[in-house]
Amino acid sequence: MAKKKAVSLEGAVKTDAGLTYKGVIMEEVDEKCEGCERIAAVEGGKYCPTYAQPARKWAHGVCNFATHVRAEVDKTGAVKVNPLKASKRAARGR
Repeated sequence: MAKKKAVSLEGAVKTDAGLTYKGVIMEEVDEKCEGCERIAAVEGGKYCPTYAQPARKWAHGVCNFATHVRAEVDKTGAVKVNPLKASKRAARGR
């Protein structure tokens, strides 16, 4: 099965506010986005067709749309367990 190509930004218009695509103002990609397969070049700038504000996706860690970054394992190596599920398991005696 072949990989699906990322959405292109056909019909996007460059304005003073930025690149406008379907009524949404797109911001240029962050330097952390370099290497991502989703980046589309439009009129001399690089934009993410998946998310209008790519810098905001990197504000709290790794962008979940990034194709060039792998998720990291917790430093302790422990798996985080939902506390509600843990209490139910303890009540059943598991």
